Amino acid sequence: MAFNPRPLKLSVIQKGSTGAAVAAWQRFLQVGGFPIGAVDGDFGNICDVATRRYQEKNELPADGVVGPGTYTKALTQGFIFYVPNLTTAMLLECLNFGEAQVKDLQQSLNAIAKLSPSLATDGDFGLNSTRGLAEAYKKIDVNFRPALAQQLSASTKLKLGSDFDPALDTLTEYTRRQRQRLSGAHWVKYFLASTSIDDLASPFRQRVQAFEKALRAAGATIEIANTLRPPERAYLMHYASRIARGDIAPQNVPSRVGVDISWLHYTNAAAIQAAQQMAEAYDIAYPPALQSRHTEGLAIDWLVTWQGTLNVKDANGKMVSVGTPRSSYENQVLWRVGATYRVIKLDSDRPHWSIDGH
Repeated sequence: MAFNPRPLKLSVIQKGSTGAAVAAWQRFLQVGGFPIGAVDGDFGNICDVATRRYQEKNELPADGVVGPGTYTKALTQGFIFYVPNLTTAMLLECLNFGEAQVKDLQQSLNAIAKLSPSLATDGDFGLNSTRGLAEAYKKIDVNFRPALAQQLSASTKLKLGSDFDPALDTLTEYTRRQRQRLSGAHWVKYFLASTSIDDLASPFRQRVQAFEKALRAAGATIEIANTLRPPERAYLMHYASRIARGDIAPQNVPSRVGVDISWLHYTNAAAIQAAQQMAEAYDIAYPPALQSRHTEGLAIDWLVTWQGTLNVKDANGKMVSVGTPRSSYENQVLWRVGATYRVIKLDSDRPHWSIDGH
């Protein structure tokens, strides 16, 4: 693939360099299996060694300098996807799409995905066209590449020549990544919450451990949904819930470092629907806060069930008989037992217990 690197404006980096360009290079090396330590944007000794190893493996001058020659090789191996602030327009120019080919692409997306409203075929591949690109992949998924290959005009294929297939491969992978950034139910698998009591903060951890020990000794069955919730997951849950409830417009959601999500879809209706699907996938019953007892390690969501009568010791050593309903979701006698351990039930949220009932 003959990439045109000029639109990317890649800066030469080497030992001592810092910033986003270095972080991008580090991520590329890391994914390629070259040990670089932390992706910290600091081109130090470890990054220098990894760069030289990359250059040696690819028969490049092993000088540790990431310049035109190294970039040109790396672009053919996927570095394009790590370029800071990469836009679709930059990518298309890099793939040697001219104005006529961009117009053809816009027309083709309208045709294969039946976009409504249709993209303007103006040769300017801006934000709206990029959203249309992601929407097309969302609609036809793995059929995106063959459908686009068939729809693009003969003149575009002639213009790109032998680079047509690799250019389409690169564009397809870029589009797949754009689609993955869109909000939706698939985000539930990222930034998973812990289900371990050991991850709770002290002294709540010790209180839950003592309560759990008493429950298991009494023969209870315990299912833990989550304990410590990463702040990134709290962010996703919070804003998915707010968008779904109509409390905030998708375009007004603030970004968060480390969470590369796009709340904006091709249409506002699609964005709201995706947020609703997220909220359902998270099984949100109580509006989640950005900062909560879960993000502090001071809460646990669990389900405790039992057969017959549960005879459990409270924190004072008193035996308490707990009958029906046989679920921690509803049994207030069990709630009072938990309170003796200072593990407090929030009655408005079925699985939720915390250090203070919030």
